[in-house]
Amino acid sequence: MSTAPFAPTPAEDLVFGLTRVLDLPGLTAAAGTPLGAEDIAAIIGEADRFAREVLWPNAQAADRHGAVYENGVVRTPPFYQEAYRAWIAGGWQGLAAPAEVNGVPTGGQDLPKALWMAVSELVTTGDMSFSLCPLLTAGAVEALVRFASPEQQRAWLPKLVSGEWTGTMCLTEPQAGSDLSLVRTRAEPDGQGRYRITGQKIFITFGEHDLVPDTLHLILARLPDAPPGTRGISLFAAPKRLPDGSRNALRCGGIERKMGIHAAPTCVMLFEGAEAEMVGEPNRGLNAMFAMMNAARLGVGVEGVAQGARALALAEAYAAERIQGGRPIARHPDVARMLAEIRAVTLAGRLLALEAGLALDRARLLKDAGAEARVALLTPIVKAWCTDRGVDCASLGVQVHGGMGFVEDTGAAQVLRDARIAPIYEGTNGIQAMDLVGRKLFRDGGAAMRGLIAEARAADPRLGPAAAALERATAWMLEHGAADADTAQASAAAYLDAAGWTLGGWMLARAAAADARYAPLAAFYLRRLLPRAEARLAEIEAAEAVLALLPA
Repeated sequence: MSTAPFAPTPAEDLVFGLTRVLDLPGLTAAAGTPLGAEDIAAIIGEADRFAREVLWPNAQAADRHGAVYENGVVRTPPFYQEAYRAWIAGGWQGLAAPAEVNGVPTGGQDLPKALWMAVSELVTTGDMSFSLCPLLTAGAVEALVRFASPEQQRAWLPKLVSGEWTGTMCLTEPQAGSDLSLVRTRAEPDGQGRYRITGQKIFITFGEHDLVPDTLHLILARLPDAPPGTRGISLFAAPKRLPDGSRNALRCGGIERKMGIHAAPTCVMLFEGAEAEMVGEPNRGLNAMFAMMNAARLGVGVEGVAQGARALALAEAYAAERIQGGRPIARHPDVARMLAEIRAVTLAGRLLALEAGLALDRARLLKDAGAEARVALLTPIVKAWCTDRGVDCASLGVQVHGGMGFVEDTGAAQVLRDARIAPIYEGTNGIQAMDLVGRKLFRDGGAAMRGLIAEARAADPRLGPAAAALERATAWMLEHGAADADTAQASAAAYLDAAGWTLGGWMLARAAAADARYAPLAAFYLRRLLPRAEARLAEIEAAEAVLALLPA
């Protein structure tokens, strides 16, 4: 009998999570759109094959080549052309897009969002830089489905859903990062029902590239009579090329030299009277853009999981072959500890992200208000906790490699460099924490969070102390946050982190209940890692120690 430890692949974990921990087949059957376990396994298997055969072999070379900017033209690594053609040919971009909107066929497959998140994890593990282009396009589709006019949907959605066009999200300006009230980009009516956009946007992922002939830019800008602050921001859409094939008055002014994601062009975009259409209502642009941003935030959380998965794959392979002290280092307890932490944390994040995705599907398919509240609460936790853990896991992956991890050839350093952006973009993790304690908790007086805590406590007795501590911290946050926002913000990051550790333990307890082979990994997490939740919770009531250090 084999004594090899149970070590499922990420694809196997994803199928297990969707079919046995979360029961996606049951949800789709209840919604009248049945999707069986065999179908889910087949789709994930194909996505895994695409990631491993098309993306993995070239990911390091893509990082070394990087995106190149010359004379206003941006070129991606040459193998991205073939990879993107394979992406389109596989129909992957339209996986979770609606099949039709307002009676107009889009080419979407209308499959669950949770399944899209599983596919995204595999693609991001294969090559994070490549994955950012489809992620932003999916966000643009989400915004247009909800806020664009039927004419705009008819013109743009089929091209975006197929992947023939890509989409961007143009929010940030040199003076307006997280504070979008400072946006200065202007939108002047042209007298013919359209607008001319003038301004500069920075940090625009795949704002210019050579993979497709056209890109639709979604842009935050101000009308001439707009009120100040965020109340005066509208959303506009400007294609790279006009209907007659000529170039719109927008261009890339350069790309950033970055710590990681080298193959993904991060562009400075200059709008010089670009022709555009308004999307949604005047001065209500943030509502529409947040539809795109919320989808992207869950996607970025998945990026953290994916980098943990890539770190694990590299570290386990190295540890199995590296001989020290007469045996593979994988058999040394301290290395085994690091590998177990990467595996346990990555699985916890994977299942927590899928839980959020399933709540999104339940809200959409069954019109479940409770599920809508759950996904709102989980979004900042998934985005922040999973990306922080992705960086931790990538760092542990380097450590397992020892000195060779600090050398670029092994690939471990690239994972750490790529992972580090995820806690920053789509709203820094500090902003996610403030969103959690300042909006999501207060929205229902903490009811949704208490519901999650109760489910965690019921899943496994070992979760009891952490669940009780999180419940006390929730009450403290609701009391003190109502009285003083600064006090709540001073402890917000610790609260979110503790919630992530606790809910991650809940997910692993559910995995162990569904299949006893996951029990040893769940036990490792609950005994060795879960105490970190209580340690973070102990920080919360010491908010004054932070506030005392603020400049006068």
